[in-house]
Amino acid sequence: MKNNRLSRVFTSLCLIGMIFPAGIINRVSAQQAQPARKFDLTIDSIMRGPGLVGYEPNRVHWSQDGKRIFFRWKQAGDPRLKEADLYVVNRDGTGLRKLSEEEARQAPPQGGDLSKDKKLTVFADDGDIFLYDHVRGERRQITSTIDGENSPRFTTDQKHIVFTRQNNLYRMALDGSSLTQLTDIRTGSAPPATPPKGTDSQEYLKKEERTLIEAVREKSENREEQEKKRKEREKRKPYFAPNGSSVANLQLSPDGKYVSAGTVRRPNNAKNTIVPNYVTESAFTEDIPSRSKVGDAQGEMGMIVINVETGEAKTVDPGLKQQAVQTKAEQRKEAEEPPASPRATPKNRDVRIINLQWAEDGQNAAIMVRSSDNKDRWVMLLEPATGKTKILDHLHDDAWVGGPGSFTLGWLPDNKTIYFQSERDGWSHLYAMAINSDKPRQLTSGEFEVSDVRLSEDKTRFYFISSEGSPFERHLYVMPVTGGQRARITSMAGDNDVTISPDESMLAIVHSYSNKPPELYLAANQAGAAARQVTMSPTEEFRSYKWIDPPIVRFKARDGVEVPARLYKPANFKKGSPAVIFVHGAGYLQNVHKWWSSYFREYMFHHLLMERGYAVIDVDYRASAGYGRDWRTGIYRHMGGKDLTDQVDAAKYLVVEHGVDPKRIGLYGGSYGGFITLMAMFTEPDVFAAGAALRPVTDWAHYNHGYTSNILNQPQDDNESYKRSSPIYFAEGLKGALLICHGMVDVNVHFQDTVRLVQRLIELRKENWELAAYPVEDHGFVQPASWADEYKRILKLFETNLRLK
Repeated sequence: MKNNRLSRVFTSLCLIGMIFPAGIINRVSAQQAQPARKFDLTIDSIMRGPGLVGYEPNRVHWSQDGKRIFFRWKQAGDPRLKEADLYVVNRDGTGLRKLSEEEARQAPPQGGDLSKDKKLTVFADDGDIFLYDHVRGERRQITSTIDGENSPRFTTDQKHIVFTRQNNLYRMALDGSSLTQLTDIRTGSAPPATPPKGTDSQEYLKKEERTLIEAVREKSENREEQEKKRKEREKRKPYFAPNGSSVANLQLSPDGKYVSAGTVRRPNNAKNTIVPNYVTESAFTEDIPSRSKVGDAQGEMGMIVINVETGEAKTVDPGLKQQAVQTKAEQRKEAEEPPASPRATPKNRDVRIINLQWAEDGQNAAIMVRSSDNKDRWVMLLEPATGKTKILDHLHDDAWVGGPGSFTLGWLPDNKTIYFQSERDGWSHLYAMAINSDKPRQLTSGEFEVSDVRLSEDKTRFYFISSEGSPFERHLYVMPVTGGQRARITSMAGDNDVTISPDESMLAIVHSYSNKPPELYLAANQAGAAARQVTMSPTEEFRSYKWIDPPIVRFKARDGVEVPARLYKPANFKKGSPAVIFVHGAGYLQNVHKWWSSYFREYMFHHLLMERGYAVIDVDYRASAGYGRDWRTGIYRHMGGKDLTDQVDAAKYLVVEHGVDPKRIGLYGGSYGGFITLMAMFTEPDVFAAGAALRPVTDWAHYNHGYTSNILNQPQDDNESYKRSSPIYFAEGLKGALLICHGMVDVNVHFQDTVRLVQRLIELRKENWELAAYPVEDHGFVQPASWADEYKRILKLFETNLRLK
């Protein structure tokens, strides 16, 4: 019977295109022959995490001949801290096996730079440079030094490699016959060309000694002659990076004439936070260096272009000036009465220069420039000889520039056309623009987003991931570089993370579905081609349970917008039963979709809640990813605004549409979800009877700059936004039962956030709250015991406060 049942399952899977390789079938057959271990739906079982659901295959890459696929993978029973092993499988899905350490060392590298004839890859490993010979299947070490080398690439003539060593760029012949330093970048101020007169108090004595003593005179003249010859040999001028500055990302232009380098200048008197670590090997409390806070001075990010022959460095000048802001009355007055003296010259705009891309012929380079407030982004053409720029495209967003691929930039093969992504029509789409034109051409359009854009090997087509057809799935598409008709290639519902073979005939797909963790599949690079499963990651115990595919529902928010959500509702749900709302973290993250969630522990916890009679809803509230620009920026200047009312409206939906008891609704979430939980408990106390805030932000003025300043501006400029967005200012509103859980070595949302809120609650004489602190946990918990303790407390909170007494 078991064999017959397995045969029927296999036949069904073949019909839907999920064909297993022999290794997987043999493993499944062996497991079927043993009595299945029934899964026990308890918190301790769930919180084993990857020890139960398995580990995702990752770092997938092909051999250059396209015959084999390599990937990193761990088995569910492997030690938690063990490094993932390297596996290999044939392109037809056969021969899956784990490589030995020596085999793994000799395997093709995942990264590096491939030669034009596709026979060699140059790459860095542990600070040294290696060449991998794809024909022989061997790797050869090129450098073995104390100084670390990195970022190696082939030169255009393919006879040399260039690499970075101690912030300078070097060129080495492949045959090892020569090594040339291409830049002379130093730290500190340049010495004066000639010492100022009078600076040497012993100048008179030196002059007299040289005149009187012949031996001294001969030695001085010889030294001066050698110095003169050295200067004649070393015509390259050094570049001195000012104190407090550094250079990074050195790139040689394809024609070998210029080296571009990003410059980073640290702010003066910058103060970073520290995180105390109480449980240490030394048995002493140790400080973990952490980050700055929003509004603190930020470093400057610029760029220089160095002439390889002369060493002359040109600072890239975006040529952007601050715009003086005038009221209409001031403008009218100035028009009627011109000012006696001209206005001061506008200051340079505070910008960051990023993502330089050279055209293959080396004649042009393109850069992206963003304003420090991230409300403007420019695509510019760079003239390497002068450092001057020309604006090709400008994107302004009154909130902040973002979305998938917002800093994607590349060249088409004509060396005259760039491509980039933009949200200018409200959705992240692909654009192309000739450098001699004045307007970009939109290549994709519609109410969907594209990401992970890459060119085909022959550079005639774009491959990209898109949500076209459904915001809840991600598929690989292909399209001509000129735009036009798009073709969807992948067919498995859910998420498809694709690595294309070198000859572009095959796809390696890490695919997952709502109730199926990520696995590696192989398929032909053809629309609708059947996919063959390679890996089986979850334990048999996990597979024995009937995990649901949560239905996706939409409810109407108070402003008329349809909000998507995942619904977990028991089959025998009784009217008047309790409900829980889960609030995902990050803000800009999508959790309502048809693929395996990064919140897989919470997914399983929701099954436990269902077994106990709870309905659970998981909302992609305003600010979530996947729904375009307006959804993304819906929280601008007010976190805890629409993102919170979407939770309140979800509660109303549960009451009206599903008969949930309005007096027995709780919510929980971590990080941003913990912040929303606090705002809900403090400002909507009559809606939520209990809440668990995990690693929550309690005061946005204490969070980091990059994330927070985008949404709320800077606290010194917009304190109103910070006060109305920070839970600590509303703590007096607490009525229901509150649980706060936080890791004490959290270097993202600091434990200090929770400590400050706890002091506020004490001073407000609030008693219906409790704190669970986890001494060894960072922002993302690691220890299964910590996960289990946290969720047992959450379950107890809901069982105590939401069940009928």
